[in-house]
Amino acid sequence: MPDDDPKKNSAGETSGVSRRDFLKISGISAAAVPVIGTKVVEAAGTPVKVYGPGKTPVTLTVNGEKHTMQLEPRVTLLDALRDSLEITGAKRVCDRGECGACTVILDGKTVYACSILAIDAQGREITTVESFMKDGELAPIQQAFVDNDGSQCGFCTPGFVVAAKVFLDTHSNPAPDQIERGLAGNLCRCGTYHGIRHAVAQVLETRAAGKGA
Repeated sequence: MPDDDPKKNSAGETSGVSRRDFLKISGISAAAVPVIGTKVVEAAGTPVKVYGPGKTPVTLTVNGEKHTMQLEPRVTLLDALRDSLEITGAKRVCDRGECGACTVILDGKTVYACSILAIDAQGREITTVESFMKDGELAPIQQAFVDNDGSQCGFCTPGFVVAAKVFLDTHSNPAPDQIERGLAGNLCRCGTYHGIRHAVAQVLETRAAGKGA
């Protein structure tokens, strides 16, 4: 059969491998991929670890506590928090880094948890909205959201609270337009922006009055 005939190259030399043999070899190689674990490859002369495609140990430091779990390399930080650790403050809404409902703090900066792989968050400090309440009391920004009706359905609220806290921690006396820009990475489909701005203003007023926050 034609498929069993060894092929010749451009120089007229016989390769010794028929098309059928090639397909068999390719099939064996493809079948072997799922059982390959962590390995090291060279990238531009630098050794780089390659993980997966199976599960691999991942250790995350969340709200000051270390958690080790078995995750596939493709798992996002959001999925790891919600599905593996049951830390559900960060919400999945758009799941493509646009709405901000999954906002968490990574090494002091706000990030979208749906857009970061859990394996890449190892060795870094992850802070979620769950850590804001102390001794049963809401953080000032959380209380301000309650006082000013800064939420409606509530799905965007944890992300807004996290973003607002980081903004207030890094801006001592922001102007109104700075507040709008600082929270521009978060969306509220219920349109409670008026209440959210008032919540931030309340924290600033409390701070100016010397009452903490």
